[in-house]
Amino acid sequence: MTYPYILRRLLQSIIVLVLVSMIVFVLMRLLPGDPILIYVTQGNLESSTQEQIDLLRKEFGLDKSMPAQYVNWIARVIRGDLGKSILHRDSVSGEIARRLPITFFLGMLAFVISILIGIPAGIISATRRGRWLDTAVTTLANIGITVPIFWLGILLIYFFALYLGWLPVFGYTSPFEDFWLSIKQVIMPVVCLSVFAIASNARQARSSMLEVIRQDYIRTAWSKGLRERSVILGHALKNALIPVVTLIGMMVRNIFGGSVLIETVFNIPGMGRLAVEGILGKDYQVVQGCVLITALIVLASNLVVDISYGWLDPRIRYK
Repeated sequence: MTYPYILRRLLQSIIVLVLVSMIVFVLMRLLPGDPILIYVTQGNLESSTQEQIDLLRKEFGLDKSMPAQYVNWIARVIRGDLGKSILHRDSVSGEIARRLPITFFLGMLAFVISILIGIPAGIISATRRGRWLDTAVTTLANIGITVPIFWLGILLIYFFALYLGWLPVFGYTSPFEDFWLSIKQVIMPVVCLSVFAIASNARQARSSMLEVIRQDYIRTAWSKGLRERSVILGHALKNALIPVVTLIGMMVRNIFGGSVLIETVFNIPGMGRLAVEGILGKDYQVVQGCVLITALIVLASNLVVDISYGWLDPRIRYK
């Protein structure tokens, strides 16, 4: 039955979320520096008395012991409250709610493009093994795997924005405000986010397809005189997609993790940039909230991937 498996996976996901929350909570507090002093320094440290600093520390719950701080934070998280930002003096939940759609929009565009380009490229490469098309796809995939996305982003900015002047250097505009400006602004970030995913999908799809087309049932299909399209799409593709689906689930983690670099390079006000600002300012609540939301998205994608195995291969049974 699938339902006991889903319940078991949900329980495992909850345990992972708790462990992630504990790790990021402890690591943030092991970093040198005091977030309250950083916040006060941005204003006027000399005019602030010790009593005012102590009040700020009490306001953000930093006057308690570390276990007490963690328990209080988890209790608020369960109620849907991720705390209050020290630097922004605003609700972390509200700040993430404003920035997450931007990161999600860029990530989903990169995710869809990586599937639409990467998987067909890998399949075509496998069916044309040894030919010039296979060589070209394999070479480009190897380059895409190794290129650093932040370096690629800088190159794209220099060539397409500064040298040719075709695209904006940085920034983000909602497609509901100005559709064409939004498209021009997201081209370079989405390319950077999708390059590694396209290359990975192409390599994995090629490898899986080469393994499947050597199977006996594929040879039988060829011997029946079926057309290449029927053999590939009707018999080989579904089984070849199982390892690719696993990789696609991992791509969600890589794309959302890569948004931290890309949003910083292109000055995009998404959740990745919010996490960077939180780390630099030691804004505990912001970093904890961003990591927790990212972990939740990755765990949800992994659950969907695991459930999809049964549809792709009926031989798989959940026990």
